Amino acid sequence: LFLAVCAVGIGGTFQYGYNVSIINAPTQHIHRFLNETWTSRYHKELNPDLLTFLWSVIASIFSLGGLCGALIGGSMAIRLGRKGALLMNNVIAIVASVLMGISFPTGLFELLIAGRFLIGINSGIGICVQPLYIGEVAPKHLRGGMAMGTSIFLTGGILTGQIIGLRELLGGEASWPLLLSSSCFPAFAQLLFLPWFPESPRYLLIDRGDELSCAKALKRFHGSSEFRREMEDIQRERFALDGEKPKKPWQLFTDRGVRWQLITVIVMTMGQQLSGINAIYFYATYIFEQAGISAEKIPYVTLGTGACECLTALTCGLLIDYVGRRYLIIGGYLLMTLWSVVLTLSLTYQELYSWVPYVSMTCIFAFILSFGLGPGGITNTLTAELFIQSSRPAAYMIGGTISWISFFTIGMLFPFIVNGLKQYCFLVFLLECSLVAAFIFLVIPETKNKSFLEIKKEFHKLNFGRNT
Repeated sequence: LFLAVCAVGIGGTFQYGYNVSIINAPTQHIHRFLNETWTSRYHKELNPDLLTFLWSVIASIFSLGGLCGALIGGSMAIRLGRKGALLMNNVIAIVASVLMGISFPTGLFELLIAGRFLIGINSGIGICVQPLYIGEVAPKHLRGGMAMGTSIFLTGGILTGQIIGLRELLGGEASWPLLLSSSCFPAFAQLLFLPWFPESPRYLLIDRGDELSCAKALKRFHGSSEFRREMEDIQRERFALDGEKPKKPWQLFTDRGVRWQLITVIVMTMGQQLSGINAIYFYATYIFEQAGISAEKIPYVTLGTGACECLTALTCGLLIDYVGRRYLIIGGYLLMTLWSVVLTLSLTYQELYSWVPYVSMTCIFAFILSFGLGPGGITNTLTAELFIQSSRPAAYMIGGTISWISFFTIGMLFPFIVNGLKQYCFLVFLLECSLVAAFIFLVIPETKNKSFLEIKKEFHKLNFGRNT
């Protein structure tokens, strides 16, 4: 089971985290490449406004690709199987890597844009299908810890991207095309290792009706003595579904039986993206400068933020099946609310005392720790747990779409929010974090050690009223 999580993670959410972080290191080199290409092609200087526009397209088209990936990920998982969809997804990553790698020698920045769009599609499919596979192969007593593999590989991807993006490695002027095309290595790794593992047993039995392959897969994952209990659980879910086919996303919106599960996924996904974590990373460089850290050393201190997030994802993975989902996610949001207050105060009085910048610096790390311990990891885990087999792929498509739209929106609006509100922008995030915590407290039951059918029964009261 552990090796299966590693095999799906390396080409899944690892790619998302890796490609989000590697684009930051070569910013200046890409600017120079755009200028030189434009000058040699049109024999005139590139307008600064057009340069800003081209750079923003290169940076943000990734999220547009991610949105497209989220929209097709669920359908791929139904048609090709969870494992088949992940394997096919690597072809997109390899093509994207080739396009980004040859953009510089050919002098075609359009290839860079196309490559970023394709790697976005790859990330969108990966973040949709990977948690689907892990959630379906995990036994219920380990489901939380295994589902955290999604978050651990995502944060591991961010940290790896930050390390490889250092100028001593591939972040230098000569090597940035190699940096952008290096995302083919996780794709090759998954193509090498994933075929050794079985398809999701739940998919094999419920969607395909293949009892023999399901039993074989369960024996591989759970051992020949334990697999019967899991088989019975899957059989019960299959019987409850009574031949129901996998649903389309729009069918979930009209299904009263999943109304509150769907509202929960939408609120949690938006809450995760709009929680202020992007603001923290945006403010990090400024706060480190104020604390007296030299500009050359800031990339190394930023590594600390990536390591911090990776560490909390690992910690959350160890705690989730003991503490439960509710305590961790509510606690995470409440702590983020607290750090937003402290950070607003410390940024306001930054100039008054020499020690205040260090308070701001501590807040940055504390905010990242709180995010990783709660919303960062548990949002995806709960999406897998709140739905039964026929609704789960569609739920991930909806959750993924909301996530990418929120990611794109915050990327577009965030500079204006910061310019308008300055350090008081954290008051907006404070309000958002406290509202999401209240919603989770009032609506979401604890899902620890419960089967998918038991969780569905918990929501039945909310969806149909307490008397039915």
